[in-house]
Amino acid sequence: MLRGPLLVGGLQTYCTVEGAGPTVLLLHGWGGTSASLQPLATHLAQRFRTVTPDLPGFGHTALPPTAWSVTDYAAWAEELLAKLGIRRAVLLGHSFGGRIAIVLAATRPALVERLVLIDSAGLRPPPSPRQRAIALASKVGHAAAALPLFGPLAARLRRHWHRLVGAEDYANAGPLRETFVRVVNQDLRELLPRVTAPTLLLWGAADTATPASDGALMAQLIPQARLIVFPGAGHFSYLERLAETCAALDEFLAPALVRL
Repeated sequence: MLRGPLLVGGLQTYCTVEGAGPTVLLLHGWGGTSASLQPLATHLAQRFRTVTPDLPGFGHTALPPTAWSVTDYAAWAEELLAKLGIRRAVLLGHSFGGRIAIVLAATRPALVERLVLIDSAGLRPPPSPRQRAIALASKVGHAAAALPLFGPLAARLRRHWHRLVGAEDYANAGPLRETFVRVVNQDLRELLPRVTAPTLLLWGAADTATPASDGALMAQLIPQARLIVFPGAGHFSYLERLAETCAALDEFLAPALVRL
């Protein structure tokens, strides 16, 4: 078992590796850490080698040196696997981690044995009135912040406005704010038909962050995809339906125990 820092892509990276067998790389959501996926890692480690990192900028892993896109995070994840001597793995991504897994599965198919997406982000809907208001507030706030007398007040008002309109992730992103903007503006739907790995999608029917309709569309666009929707569950459906999630993973990943 490994629990501690590695140097990956020039960044001090906190990572937990446990278990033995074929590798499963678990990628957490925005604002989370590796601990948020620990219940799944603990279950899978009974038969798999699980690799669960804190993504750059989260937990104990260093911040990216510049504003990163999903593609940058995917390159970092690929380097992490290479650092551990792993040439092929099952990828499991929740929310933002699903974005990273999609990019890897579509652009590095030789690396991906199977793909699990849980309440995954990756589809950019048309901007809602609320999102347009957020964008306008951000532009006005940036301009006002440049004024010598109004700058500090503008910053406070902008933070308050973001909370009022529900842009908590943006308001709380801190040094990752520009990365957050790049990430959420990257629509991955054109990559989905390029995913050749067998794919399992797990979704909460009551997910308001990445609605179940996103899961249905992903299931249509990914050639070998199966969608399971948990009634009443929200964005962390795997925690709300842990037993059902583990059972679905056991069934879906059974062929990986033979092939890898």
